Amino acid sequence: MDPVSQGLVGAVVPGSVSNKNELRLAVLVGFLSGLLADIDVLIRSSQDPLLSIDYHRHFTHSLIIIPLGGLVAAGILWIFLRRRLDFGKIYIYATLGYVTHALLDACTNYGTSLLWPFSEMKVAWNIVSVIDPVFTLTLTVLLIIALLKKSTFVIRMSLVFALLYLLLGYYQRERAEDYILSVADGRGHTVERVLVHPSIGNLVVWRSVYESDGMYYADAVRVGPLSGPMVYEGGPIEKFNVEKDYPELSEDTMLYRDIKRFNHFSNGFLAIYPEYPNIIGDLRYSILPNGVKPLSGIVIDLENENEHIEMADYERTVNGDDWRTFLAMLLGRQTD
Repeated sequence: MDPVSQGLVGAVVPGSVSNKNELRLAVLVGFLSGLLADIDVLIRSSQDPLLSIDYHRHFTHSLIIIPLGGLVAAGILWIFLRRRLDFGKIYIYATLGYVTHALLDACTNYGTSLLWPFSEMKVAWNIVSVIDPVFTLTLTVLLIIALLKKSTFVIRMSLVFALLYLLLGYYQRERAEDYILSVADGRGHTVERVLVHPSIGNLVVWRSVYESDGMYYADAVRVGPLSGPMVYEGGPIEKFNVEKDYPELSEDTMLYRDIKRFNHFSNGFLAIYPEYPNIIGDLRYSILPNGVKPLSGIVIDLENENEHIEMADYERTVNGDDWRTFLAMLLGRQTD
């Protein structure tokens, strides 16, 4: 999730197990430790644009690294807090803060290497958006109240809220997935795999992309709390297949290997961008929840097949029509 949410959840967990006298220190240690795993954003290369996405949410987010991550965070914070907390306490609070980062990231749809080095599988539970103002603002208010009052009760209630909100996300995801599978069945489609995740900032409108017979179908699914589910049909787009779409491209080329890397990052949800035939996009994300125009992609340059690819740089501006369409989906209204 976003850094603010990561810090907040990192603060809430150690704060919930601290006593009243150490509450503020535990929150401080947890907040800072909850941010540390994202130090992997420093791994990047101007020659290899994919390096940053290869290693973001990678080994620093692995479950096996958590004790080491907590130790690093504790070692840094002990320099400043050694007169107020012993190292053992700092380490416990720091580790509790650090562990929340990877688990919270895994709740989104980006993909997190929780099982590295035993598996390169990207874990994505798809139950909360990477930016969710309800989640973040509620935690912020509760944390401020807890700190002002030095209340362990309030901070424990903030942890309960966070867990209940994530459980609500799971429930809503299951509703959205069940409904889109029934819609696909009504269309006569055999679903080979399906991705359902919340659209930005809410748990009401969900983006769905499912694969059937070499095609992807993108839809928005609204699962309101007081109404039955409804679908906003997007459109089909052909699934990208490097062997089929670029049969002349050798497996020994840098371009082929980079396509495979981007395919792993995107969990295989690749399609050629509708307006740019030389761009392969990550279909998991689009401006509108039912869109077939990906937000990110890579440029295919067959004339430079032994050089690293470039990331696509095309228009991603959200215009007024997009906002109105998205708002109509949130409210359960018909769209144009």
